[in-house]
Amino acid sequence: MIDLHTHSSASDGLFSPSELVTYAQSKGVSVLALTDHDTVAGLAEAENAAGKAGVTFINGIELNIERTRGEFHLLGYGIPSASVSSQGLDTSPLEEIIARLQNGRVERNRAILQKMQDDGFPVSYDELAARNAGSCIGRPHIAAYLVEKKLCRTRQQAFDKFLGSGRPYYVDRTAVPLSDAVAAIKAAGGIPVIAHPLSLYISWSKMDGAMREVAEAGVMGLEAWHPGVRVGEAERLEKLARTLGLFVTAGSDFHGEKIRADRRIGHTAGLKKIEDRFWTDELKPALEAR
Repeated sequence: MIDLHTHSSASDGLFSPSELVTYAQSKGVSVLALTDHDTVAGLAEAENAAGKAGVTFINGIELNIERTRGEFHLLGYGIPSASVSSQGLDTSPLEEIIARLQNGRVERNRAILQKMQDDGFPVSYDELAARNAGSCIGRPHIAAYLVEKKLCRTRQQAFDKFLGSGRPYYVDRTAVPLSDAVAAIKAAGGIPVIAHPLSLYISWSKMDGAMREVAEAGVMGLEAWHPGVRVGEAERLEKLARTLGLFVTAGSDFHGEKIRADRRIGHTAGLKKIEDRFWTDELKPALEAR
């Protein structure tokens, strides 16, 4: 099996980068991409662990893109594992975007907890940060924090009651323009791929036009296969990608079984095992051509 979309504790996953690699190998995954949100902090550790475990490793990232409705996430594959120039690549635009998004995350987290504090909840940003040192903190960490503080029974309740869109302590996320993110990923030697496009909340009647615009903006691939879609929808997205000349990827969007029990590493839409073709026929040739 392969998996081209996973997360570690460097962002909002359960396992450390090295633990993720070990877990993936134990489940039969031989090709693994780590695509943490807005950070490359876990790549070097995961890459080192993968080398020892005999797992083919792909450096990745998942960036938050500006959009007025729904969620727009852009995956970047084949980027450097550290924030340094490599082989003449220009990593500075990507570093700037990561810094912008991470600063925005801090401001958002502070705003959420300040709003809760103003309403009398015994929470503080400093306590949250101390409990999650080394992580790129987001709402999942806040949800876990509220459970630990016994303010909610479960993380899902925290989102449903407090943190989700339209809930009293929701704060908009920082995002970057698609053009900036695409240019930054390509300058760093990477390949931009739109993640789980149905999260854009676009009707099927408008999907063709929307994905055509994405392709014209320089995005090279489309994650058609994701556990958040039905098999028929994944097949429809794959067909659309072929029509537009985009290559197709597949991933589990794995964060950890205790975080999202419905997402199993190495599996995608319909809990299908992710086929090797998404690596050998799609991403591998594209990366080798860079």
